[in-house]
Amino acid sequence: MDGGPRVPEQRRASSSAEAAALRFSVLGPVRAWRAEEPLNTGSPQQRALLAALLLREGRTATAAELIDALWGPEPPSQALAAVRTYASRLRKILDPGVLVSESGGYAVRGLGEGALDVAVAQDLAAEAEKAKSAGDLNQAREVLGRALARWDGEPLAGVPGPYAETQRVRLEELRLQLLESRLDMDLELGCHAEAVSELTALTAAHPLRERLRELLMLALYRSGRQAEALAVYADTRRMLAEELGVDPRSGLRDLQQRILQADPALAEPSSPAAGPPPVAVRPAQLPATVPDFTGRSAFVTELSEVLASAEGRVMAVSALAGIGGVGKTTLAVHVAHQARSAFPDGQLYVDLQGAGPRAAEPETVLGSFLRALGTPDSAVPDSLDDRAALYRSVLDGRRVLVLLDNAKDAAQVRPLLPGTEGCAALVTSRVRMVDLAGAHLVDLDVMSPDEALSLFTKIVGEERVSAEREAALDVVAACGFLPLAIRIAASRLAARRTWTVSVLAAKLADERRRLDELQAGDLAVKATFELGYGQLEPAQARAFRLLGLADGPDISLAAAAAVLDLPVAATEDLLEALVDTSLLESAAPGRYRFHDLVRLYARACAERDEQPPSVGAPPTPSGQWGSEAAMSRLLDFYLATAAGVYAIERPGERVLDHLSRNTYPGLVFTNRDKALDWLFTEASGLLAAVQQAGTAGRLRRAADLLVAAVDLGESGIGARQYVQAASAVISTAQQHGDAYAEGRARLMHSHLLGFFGQFTESDREASVALRLGLAAGDPVVCAQAPNQQGIIALYNMRHDEAEQHLTQALAAFRADRNTPGEASALCNLSRVHLATGRTESAVSLARQGVTIYERDDTGMALRLANGKYALGLALTSAGETQLALETLTDALGMFQDARQQLWHGMTLFRIAELHLVDHSAAQAAACAEQSLAVLHGIGGEWRRANILTTLGRGLHGIGHTDRAKVCWQEALAVFEASGAPEAADVRGLLASAPVG
Repeated sequence: MDGGPRVPEQRRASSSAEAAALRFSVLGPVRAWRAEEPLNTGSPQQRALLAALLLREGRTATAAELIDALWGPEPPSQALAAVRTYASRLRKILDPGVLVSESGGYAVRGLGEGALDVAVAQDLAAEAEKAKSAGDLNQAREVLGRALARWDGEPLAGVPGPYAETQRVRLEELRLQLLESRLDMDLELGCHAEAVSELTALTAAHPLRERLRELLMLALYRSGRQAEALAVYADTRRMLAEELGVDPRSGLRDLQQRILQADPALAEPSSPAAGPPPVAVRPAQLPATVPDFTGRSAFVTELSEVLASAEGRVMAVSALAGIGGVGKTTLAVHVAHQARSAFPDGQLYVDLQGAGPRAAEPETVLGSFLRALGTPDSAVPDSLDDRAALYRSVLDGRRVLVLLDNAKDAAQVRPLLPGTEGCAALVTSRVRMVDLAGAHLVDLDVMSPDEALSLFTKIVGEERVSAEREAALDVVAACGFLPLAIRIAASRLAARRTWTVSVLAAKLADERRRLDELQAGDLAVKATFELGYGQLEPAQARAFRLLGLADGPDISLAAAAAVLDLPVAATEDLLEALVDTSLLESAAPGRYRFHDLVRLYARACAERDEQPPSVGAPPTPSGQWGSEAAMSRLLDFYLATAAGVYAIERPGERVLDHLSRNTYPGLVFTNRDKALDWLFTEASGLLAAVQQAGTAGRLRRAADLLVAAVDLGESGIGARQYVQAASAVISTAQQHGDAYAEGRARLMHSHLLGFFGQFTESDREASVALRLGLAAGDPVVCAQAPNQQGIIALYNMRHDEAEQHLTQALAAFRADRNTPGEASALCNLSRVHLATGRTESAVSLARQGVTIYERDDTGMALRLANGKYALGLALTSAGETQLALETLTDALGMFQDARQQLWHGMTLFRIAELHLVDHSAAQAAACAEQSLAVLHGIGGEWRRANILTTLGRGLHGIGHTDRAKVCWQEALAVFEASGAPEAADVRGLLASAPVG
């Protein structure tokens, strides 16, 4: 018997509503349902009969054919009677008219659309093929995924008979063909990095399937893992020779040669064989040009001519230089819009923030540009040089204009320049880029009096200016003919219909309101800001001054309210008024930011104007005043809110009882996700406030904020800035001789260095922190520092020392009645016992820790995940692999919910180790691959090397020996470079691996 093509009888709609509701499954156990009600399909032989009839898809099967299907050439003597009995029972289960007798045999008829899962899968596969032919790979991939979801384990599971065995092979082959098609589409869509883990597992399960090996080689190569890709070929060639005595097919051999030759065509997905050509991404990122652009005709002509010469030249670069506010960006954007037709492949734009304290990093900008040009995230390299090279390659053959605004210097610009004919770049900067080779330099000066007056008139209105022309000339002259100053002044006047031009001119004529340095450097810009600032109401001016004190890219409404010591509603009114004056920008709903020059000006105003209030002036709600008080309130706000988030993540933790008391409240969250959203959104501003705590009055609270915001470091989000903030507090604390603040900052610095894998430095910092903590009598440092030292000693295999430190930490936690801390130390001690062969006590210690977490109602806390992590390791060593897997899986989910990327990745690594213990090499390799992907860029080289070692073991276990050796060699290089003791084990693995 076979499962041939469908016949019309099987596909027609049923005349019975109940029959239409019948559903059958053969892509897994043979099952039947009426609507959502499962039906009892009887014994294995009875299910075999049902499957045989379903897979004939409406055609009649004779009794002899059914007997042969169920029993083969040697049926029992009562086989015919048994077939009739099974048919009779099935007829009672199914609806009338579904199982029919015909010509001495049986058939299943009258099923509705979608009644049989294999038919649905085949229909979906045909639909996917149509979508692929139409060029819609995303749709085709999604439909194939739905088809593959119809499989639910082994087809015809538990069904006996030769026919069922034949059909199992056929249906499994169908599944693999669909899976290969979907994986092929994955690679076409640039998802090669994500496909590696799945392909590794599939090649282990189907080692002789060369198409899967070919896809794995291509996925590894496109992921930058050329050595592993070639190792897959070597493994495949050796296995085919040993198992079948044949060589790999030509397609696999050709792919190996192309990889060896670094064929450029392999680096990018090829276009689908059929369907329309892909549409090139055409970025159009230029900001809108101002409708009242005025003058600058000579500059417009000059720059336009340079851009027009881009065709036929390697690259046309124009660099505009001038003081702040002279109109560099406005001119560049205007010229770029006029030249758009000469660059039909798109225009790129970026503000490089060169005038601020944190200029944009070229690699970040290149990543944004590459994505705008159609490069998928997975194909964007990590290093600056690689990104720059790919950027130039992507632009090759295109005509694209790049506008690099507000550049810091030539070094920032060079990696961002196109390198091919037909492209051009416009650069604006405060400095003349004489060291930018080949650039056409333009020095932009102030406007002429006529141009300045024309701009002023366009904004204010012809009627008002013509009536007071002399006053208008006085205004633009007082602005130093700077376009930005003129625009701000004119906009203020246009918004106030009761003012005359003479009133504005009189205000500008007062030198007390206009800086003498108007003609010199940056001070020329201050004159224009002084105009806007001078027209502010007192409360608005105070808000402007104080908000400029805070570092960070922007500030939230709640944080601004803390700075100003005002209710949120009143703060919002003030900030929106400042937005109207163009002295502040609305970055997003509820968030505000300064232009970098405006921030500097606001700080100068604070230094000059923030004096104690005069007698009789109303006090602020807290009674505090001035710059120091404002920054103190901001730090209080961040500390109070972060402590609340810490309490949600770590309920019962005594650390909160040892934080500095703050006078300004923070936000209160009842929802864990919202609390974490706040912490991660505010990371830059919060850590900037820590770095700004340069006075003795704020220093200890800054150190406490590092403790409360530790999730920013542990998660990997903001980890680098966290380390910088900790270093800043350490330096300031040393200057002030504050052992308390220095000890806490060094403790957190040690914590983060450990996460980066810098164990020597981490151990040194923890040792100094403990000495300072003992001197200051700080219970937090006295407990957590030896705990950290114990962890580092464990990692370095100094087990006796680790046990001493952790025993000291355990005593300190207990003395402080810090039960979550006690549980942490117990779990860490468990790992020491595990490493020294005391498995039974290791399990006991870990269970004690988990019990404490659960007993103290910390079941939702991050710490419980840490406890389950330790317990999972101990159970693995104790041979309780199923319980260990359940425990580690629980921990994995908790870490994911807490957005703890590092621990998420490390738990996947431990699950991979567990699968090795359980002799599940393919699953071990898959989990190790996932761990590497999650930990990309975080966790440090030591952790990556350990994962590579485990990945190699998994690959070796599934016969991918050459690829395993590549992983071990990479791990060995890391271990040897750091002097890690794990190097010896890896050398042993390499020595014992067979020679290919």
